[in-house]
Amino acid sequence: MRIVTLTLNPAFDVHCTCPVFLAGKETRADITSRDPGGKGVNISKALLACGVPSEALAVVGEENGAEFLSMLKAGGLDCVAVTVPGRIRENYTIHPSEGKETRLSFSGFRVPEDRDVLAEVAELIGDVDPGDIVTLTGSLPVGIPIGQVKELLKKYRAAGVRVVIDSGAFSVEDLIDCSPWLIKPNEEEIRKYIGREEIGTEDILGWAREMNRKGIGNVIVSLGKHGAILVCGGGEFLSCPPDIPVVSTIGAGDSSIGGFIWGAVLGADPGDCLKRAMSCGNAACMTPGTEPPRAKDIIDSYDAVTLERLK
Repeated sequence: MRIVTLTLNPAFDVHCTCPVFLAGKETRADITSRDPGGKGVNISKALLACGVPSEALAVVGEENGAEFLSMLKAGGLDCVAVTVPGRIRENYTIHPSEGKETRLSFSGFRVPEDRDVLAEVAELIGDVDPGDIVTLTGSLPVGIPIGQVKELLKKYRAAGVRVVIDSGAFSVEDLIDCSPWLIKPNEEEIRKYIGREEIGTEDILGWAREMNRKGIGNVIVSLGKHGAILVCGGGEFLSCPPDIPVVSTIGAGDSSIGGFIWGAVLGADPGDCLKRAMSCGNAACMTPGTEPPRAKDIIDSYDAVTLERLK
């Protein structure tokens, strides 16, 4: 089985600390880390921590792409890339001693109009077999239309590939059209999809059931510190993490996708796949910046994570 993670719009994740962050005020901060990232890359990092091999593929800007790939390699992850003009973007996350994290996301390279970058990506992926897993996660760079991305994913879906989508670029209609094996929206995205700010557990379950009924195999909804819900053909489950000192939440959702895939590779049942997803996401919160979860923390989290069958 092949696992291919696609990162079409990667980023350098820069993490800063400060005593207090106040919008509209001058803030003195220290840069604590600068990591090569992007949702697909983060999934591959989490899989590496779980002992599961994957193939990371990214589109990178020629101005700083070599640095990006070199830093990944130094961390133990080989990444194949399609190179385009421009620079990989930087995302700044501000971690104040008091208050919530604040993230600033910048625009990166623009894909040239005369390049069919997705065709180049597909050529690098090569032949796929039924049961393989391809993830498309994160934002899309300027110049790659959502329609082209959908056609590529639908092609893989028709070949029996298990497609994973976790991207704000996809509408509900887009998700249904692609019929992925797995999606993982969070509460904020569910509010947008439903069109209401105030939602409860039953609203989330109702939406997830509807998505599953319309062909999406596994619907995980991240509830932050309250855990995650899974709705799939095998039932409905709630998994909750233990209380931990959170160092950074950036990349935790990506790590949870890696954990779910880890369970699928092992042939685990859906509930256990969710528990492994939660253990990886929980472990990722224990590392600074966008660093991947540590293997020991994943194992310890797995023992502490709870799992409840809802239906």
